[in-house]
Amino acid sequence: MPGVAVVIPTLNEAEAIAAVINELPRDIAVDIIIADSGSTDGTQAVARNAGARVVELGQRGYGKACAAGAAAAMPGCDIIVFMDGDGADRGDLLAQLVMPIETGMADFVIASRVKKLRERGSMSAHQVFAGWLLGLGIGALTGTRYHDMCAYRAIRRTALDALNMREMTYGWNIEMQIKAAQAGLRIQEIPLPYRCRSGGTSKVAGSLRGTIRASWRIIATFVRVARSGSVAVTKP
Repeated sequence: MPGVAVVIPTLNEAEAIAAVINELPRDIAVDIIIADSGSTDGTQAVARNAGARVVELGQRGYGKACAAGAAAAMPGCDIIVFMDGDGADRGDLLAQLVMPIETGMADFVIASRVKKLRERGSMSAHQVFAGWLLGLGIGALTGTRYHDMCAYRAIRRTALDALNMREMTYGWNIEMQIKAAQAGLRIQEIPLPYRCRSGGTSKVAGSLRGTIRASWRIIATFVRVARSGSVAVTKP
């Protein structure tokens, strides 16, 4: 079966990161990479003690961390998984996320945080609305309708490389989703449980400033990618 590398971007997630790493099934996640953007709470040491590799970045940026982690994945890891380090994503259900790619049924799989499966309080009303609205926008642009912008996702490594990701901020996820649709990748959304974060403070929803900054970058990315046209990807 294809090797799976799990990339976890972090910034001060020491409270949760060990549990996140330990929950991942090691028979599937053969390479666990913490892409750290300068944590000051000891996240790096905790992650290493839990058995992950740590890539330390000199600059901050969610997309920058994701890109650096993916680039550091071991040879032979044909599937790249991205997830948050706050404990909200269900790492123990990794098999469900990667199975469509492993079996050749999909190129890109994204977890969907549907209401009946997510913990009460795990998502704010504006997060739910933003996901719905962006899904409509991408659908109108590409014909592919997403129902969520969840960070928990898996993609074929060759497909990710071909997408030529440029966004180094919080627009990384929406850029990936738009470009995947434009490229005609086989896309699946998998409903998965979603929890409240188990520690730390959200860099986006945790403050008004963070929410405004992330929202602006996401909107700007949507406009930029929409104007750039389609992406060519060679399928297996």
